[in-house]
Amino acid sequence: MSKSTTVVAERVTTTVLPTRHGEFAMHGYLVGDTEMVALTVGLDAPPAGELPWVRVHSECLTGDAFGSLRCDCGEQLQAALAAIMEHGYGALIYALGHEGRGIGLLEKLKAYALQDQGFDTVDANLALGHPADARRYDGAAAMLRDLGLDRIVLISANPAKEEALAELGVQVVGRLRLGVPDRPQNVGYLNTKRKRMRHDSAPTEVIPATGLFGGPQEVYDDLTAAGPQLVIAQLGQSADGFIATHTGESAGLTGAEDHRHLHRLRSLVDAVVVGAATVVADDPRLTVREVKGDNPVRVVADPRGRVAPTASVLRDPEAPTLWLVGASAPTDLTAGPHVEIVRLPGDGPFDPAAIVDVLARRGLGRVLVEGGGRLVSAFLAAGQLDRLFLTIAPILLGEGVPGVRLTGPEALADAVRPRPRSFRLGQDLCFEFNLRAPADAR
Repeated sequence: MSKSTTVVAERVTTTVLPTRHGEFAMHGYLVGDTEMVALTVGLDAPPAGELPWVRVHSECLTGDAFGSLRCDCGEQLQAALAAIMEHGYGALIYALGHEGRGIGLLEKLKAYALQDQGFDTVDANLALGHPADARRYDGAAAMLRDLGLDRIVLISANPAKEEALAELGVQVVGRLRLGVPDRPQNVGYLNTKRKRMRHDSAPTEVIPATGLFGGPQEVYDDLTAAGPQLVIAQLGQSADGFIATHTGESAGLTGAEDHRHLHRLRSLVDAVVVGAATVVADDPRLTVREVKGDNPVRVVADPRGRVAPTASVLRDPEAPTLWLVGASAPTDLTAGPHVEIVRLPGDGPFDPAAIVDVLARRGLGRVLVEGGGRLVSAFLAAGQLDRLFLTIAPILLGEGVPGVRLTGPEALADAVRPRPRSFRLGQDLCFEFNLRAPADAR
């Protein structure tokens, strides 16, 4: 990676670029024979005491434009823009000429072909006669100096990028790694960079990706610190309040980011509770697959014992399972050895407090109520929830399976007003309602 030589960055023009993350100033530069751009925010009035957040983003046609999952470039680009805009002060340098870590688009595609045959990303470049990383950062450094950004916090998992900028006179005070997840299609590529190119194998500091890939870390930190007794609920619903169409179809209602958020919530609890209708309609596995963590105990509230033994939660021993049935449920219920059948009094909907008590007596104090709408609403009405996560998808169904429903007050002043916090999950919006917040904090 070449780091030296002095180049001149000539600022040719400045305009405005509105994006989904907010409005940036866009500066066009001529750096030698290469055209490059910088997107900035907050340079005219820097916040007092704040350092600018900067990402030097290497051009990647396949990831940035086509959404390729062979790398994480496109996701890193969008997450960086979101983070810089949220911080309110910083810049993204879009480094043209960095395609394929500096070897060019067609050579990168040749390297991809070698990777298809089993080469890793470093050996593929070397086999083609290129260095593992041929990028230069003198142009980016010159642009940062022109923008007055010579003391920065760098958004990057690559220590070599920090070292290159430092040698070129840019003082890197700190380095942040974005909370962008590995994906099955790129985990090998990313692990090679960690093992052979010194990329961070663990976050130096994970900053929120503004809802692009799960909620802000502080949300999960708060839940972790909440103690051994905690009951939370999560639902995804349309903007007009339905969790499924009138035919029961719900898959894909909310996006992949909300799905990952749900798995993160599962990883933070001892038990996850669903109603029989959810199991019958969706056949969920209720395990942690998209984040690190242990599977919670699966709990099925099924007063009439109507869940079929072929349901995933009763058949697959991925996690211990409690099957809560009513007094008059069939006595010949069958399930796998990982399932404990627990009979509760009565045959109607179970008292949420009774479910919480059954779980607490088994040492399962941290509970996630995942669905469906009637079960979550019952826990809410019974005062058994500490937190409610409600993800709203930008879609109108008109009719369907209802989400959260409560008996409505006559006066608006009597409505439930928990303390809210909201964050983006891709195109969806998640509200976290703290139902135990002190009155003076609401």
